[in-house]
Amino acid sequence: MKRVRDIAYFKKIREIREYEFGLFYFFDGLVISEIHSGVTFNWNMAQKVVDAAHEFYGKNIPIAYISNRVNDYFVVPGDWAKFYRNRHKLSFYSVVGNTKGSFTSLVLERMFFQNSIKQFSDVEDAIDWSLTKIATQKELA
Repeated sequence: MKRVRDIAYFKKIREIREYEFGLFYFFDGLVISEIHSGVTFNWNMAQKVVDAAHEFYGKNIPIAYISNRVNDYFVVPGDWAKFYRNRHKLSFYSVVGNTKGSFTSLVLERMFFQNSIKQFSDVEDAIDWSLTKIATQKELA
């Protein structure tokens, strides 16, 4: 699988945030994560990223999030409830991965995530889809 640093779109990077649990790449209206191997990604970790996104983008623009699952890690699916309880919102969410762990996590996340989750096997396809969705949403606003 491709890492964000290895694709041409990386040249459009605006900021990188590195945490003990993973890397987060900020582009115009788009956040891509690469969580470290073996991590159990939970609400406390997600809150740090949400705060960074609000700082970077503000709270009122459409944001697409891509989980580029280049490593095996776990997501606490029930923590999506905390995400919504705190009135956070993602306009578009996609997952890139083809490992057994990424598929299992995706099945569980779909049970708790309130919108649809799009699945891709290539990060560049996920970026293209996300940018198209963001552009369409901006046109409709």
